[in-house]
Amino acid sequence: MSRADLSVLKIDESVRSRRRGRWLLWLLIPLVLAVVAAAIALGVSHRSPRVDVTAVHPAAAGASTAQTLLNASGYVTPRRRATVAAKITARVEQIYAEEGMHVKAGQVLAVLDESDSRVRLNSAVADRDSTRAALKDLQVNLANAEIDLHRNEELAKSGVTTQQALDNARTTVQSYKARIAQTEQSITAYEAKIAVAQQDLDNCVVRSPYDGIIVSKDAQRGEMVSPVSAGGGFTRTGIATVVDMASNEVEVDVNESYIARVKENQPVISVLDAYPDWKIPSHVRTVIPTADRQKATVKVRISFDQLDPRILPDMGVKVSFLDEAKPQQQQANAAPVIVVPHGAVRDDNGSSIVFVYRNNKAERTAVRLGALNGDDQQVISGLHDGDQIILNPGGLQDGEAVQLNN
Repeated sequence: MSRADLSVLKIDESVRSRRRGRWLLWLLIPLVLAVVAAAIALGVSHRSPRVDVTAVHPAAAGASTAQTLLNASGYVTPRRRATVAAKITARVEQIYAEEGMHVKAGQVLAVLDESDSRVRLNSAVADRDSTRAALKDLQVNLANAEIDLHRNEELAKSGVTTQQALDNARTTVQSYKARIAQTEQSITAYEAKIAVAQQDLDNCVVRSPYDGIIVSKDAQRGEMVSPVSAGGGFTRTGIATVVDMASNEVEVDVNESYIARVKENQPVISVLDAYPDWKIPSHVRTVIPTADRQKATVKVRISFDQLDPRILPDMGVKVSFLDEAKPQQQQANAAPVIVVPHGAVRDDNGSSIVFVYRNNKAERTAVRLGALNGDDQQVISGLHDGDQIILNPGGLQDGEAVQLNN
């Protein structure tokens, strides 16, 4: 039996080196990943925020520098808005009105059932024609009676006829004249009935009272309409609602404590809720001379300087009453007023600040504010013509590096 060779149990040095390298690789991979993640996080944390800027300039002289005396809210209300109704009770035969349709004054909106009115008209015409025929018969008889009267008068002069015959002839003439007068009055009465029946027939055609737009269709073909409510909900009182868009204006309620600041023809800036960036020049048309004791307000009506198809009835609107005398009172050497977007101004412990973009950094700048006109904020001091202010300051800090959006 040969002696065992123990050298076969010895581990090869090359194999041992490969195992040691594999374990070292598995230890280094997590370390490398951690370093890369830290580098990425550090780069993100030090990335400069991106901002939008705008250059500021002095406000133009005029309405833009006018001081806002009062703000109020209201609605667009047309002065001419009518629910067109029928003047008679009848069934709708045809309806031509549709929502959004432009109509002219006198344009047909609906046609009602005219059968009853036409029957009454034909009956009145027949009665008039019958009476006219009777009038002609009476006129012929009157002519014959006048001839007979003249004959009896000649005979009476000769003493041939009696006084009674002469009186009877005169009575006959007078009777025919009275009957003719009565018949003529009857014809006049029938003419009036014909006019009424014709008016009822004309009332079967419902027309627009003025130029405008139909905003509501209130009746359908086959429904009954009436100028008065018949109750029960089965009879309509209107055909369609027509609005004169040229009469659109703003109606607002102003607290009576501030009504002294409102005057006729005072300039106003109106902003529709549907178009918040659209400032519409307007002016006060009238102040209604009465107050609402329940709300302690006074109604004010405001006219647009120029109408636009986008202005629709019942739209919400916010108005700013301006003091037109303020720009005229400014000194000739007064510092120009700069206007900035209201969103660029921040409140910092009671102080108003903006961030100015200089040398790729956000510089905190204190400003003194003037009047707010819609989204335009007047800045009396702190900024200069051409300064670039940051529109979206967010949480910027003084001196923080920023990048401009492309």
